[in-house]
Amino acid sequence: MTRVVSIYLPDLPTDRIRRADPSIPPEQAIAVIARSGSKRWVSAADAAARKAGVHVGMPAAKAQALFRGLMLIDADPSTDAAALERITLWALTLYSPIVAVDGIDGIVMDTEGADHLQGGELPMVTKIANQFLAKKLTPLVAIADTWGAAHACARAISRATVIVPSGETVRTVEKLPISLLRLPGKVVSDLRTLGFRTIRELANTPRAPLTLRFGPEIGRRLDQMFSRVPEPIDPIRTAELIEVSRAFAEPIGAAETINKYVGRLVAQLIEELQRRGLGVRRADLIVEKVDGTRQAIRAGTVKPVRDVAWLTKLFRDRTEKIEPGFGIEKLTLVAVMAEPLEERQKSSSLVDEEVKDVTPLIDIYGNRGQRVYRVAPVASDVPERSVQRISPAADPIEVTWVSHWRRPVRLLARPELIEAIALLPDRPPVSITWRGKRRKVKRADGPERIFGEWWQRDAEMEAVRDYFVIEDEAGERLWVFRSGDGLDPETGSHRWFCHGIFA
Repeated sequence: MTRVVSIYLPDLPTDRIRRADPSIPPEQAIAVIARSGSKRWVSAADAAARKAGVHVGMPAAKAQALFRGLMLIDADPSTDAAALERITLWALTLYSPIVAVDGIDGIVMDTEGADHLQGGELPMVTKIANQFLAKKLTPLVAIADTWGAAHACARAISRATVIVPSGETVRTVEKLPISLLRLPGKVVSDLRTLGFRTIRELANTPRAPLTLRFGPEIGRRLDQMFSRVPEPIDPIRTAELIEVSRAFAEPIGAAETINKYVGRLVAQLIEELQRRGLGVRRADLIVEKVDGTRQAIRAGTVKPVRDVAWLTKLFRDRTEKIEPGFGIEKLTLVAVMAEPLEERQKSSSLVDEEVKDVTPLIDIYGNRGQRVYRVAPVASDVPERSVQRISPAADPIEVTWVSHWRRPVRLLARPELIEAIALLPDRPPVSITWRGKRRKVKRADGPERIFGEWWQRDAEMEAVRDYFVIEDEAGERLWVFRSGDGLDPETGSHRWFCHGIFA
């Protein structure tokens, strides 16, 4: 079932200003001022300004008098619109094939087939919110059955993320104000004059008098919100995106026919990419149906490619998920991520290739929603920071581990607390209890002292760990450490932890 995500960016103008000028202190309150003739009013205010009582629509003079330290910056709608478009294009490459701008302060996306790649709806919306925050943007994210419901909930419910359960749209939105129906401002004003305040009041009113006075827009917005009529999302497109399409005079629906035209579109796309010297990294197949709905399939590769047969296979492996319904009237193939690709001469077929290319296997696993990565070394003594995940096709990293001590083949996700009997300050444990099992230590090597990285966090200024390699009676070897130097409590708690397992 189709689900829609709305991402509301209420602080987009002020976030853009802070990103453009990093010298602005985080505690500095900012208000964006719009003007019309001689009138000047607040069109946006950041959290610090809102906390001081500044709100959208307030006269600029009153806002300045209310908060003396307020920074006033003139509104720049065209720059804000361009910033929103860039953010939307970024979301298109990251989350879903169907992403569009939603008004002047939001993004909407169809997540059909995308949520399972993120582990479900809750992890997906949480990840979206965290990634926007990492970009220094303030998002409010809602997911619902329809565009209208998601749009309204993102703007009405003050939590960072909102998930409207499937089938619960009416109960969730009925108490929300009518201003969230995406109606023209004049219509909303007139409806309030007539006494309408909530969506439920409007939905329970006979349709004919409303249509006679205001036209069909009110009924259309209500029907869209409650899933009575479809509201397809028109994906964002720019001149830089390469796309090819095929419209059909007679709708198609057979799997063989779909696959045939997908193959033709792939060939056209690759031809255009080759002309521009590019290779595709991520491509979307948009399926437009007779009933006005859309379905999308995304295929990605770990490195730029221009292989018609391979890209066709990646799509044909997933076309079985297409539900043609009453028929498909248009297919569009878009290269949402393309990168420069130079042709390389292959060695003679009489010579065996020494390096086996595993990228096709990586592509297959990646398109099934599984994460594929390599682990690379990082120059850090702290074990948790000594590795990083990189792309499986990334260039080799020249950095090597600086330590000459042995390291376990398996490093636990986080150190696990154990009970240990040992003489302080520098003797290894004689026995430990880990995961409910008591182990007598037969052999031990250490200590290897690792200091905290004070430039990372102040709390690590005096932090110390003493690591030991121990072997129990069964021959299992573990990597354990004591927090602290065994003498000074400032260096650690002196508790023991298990951090890894040797082969």
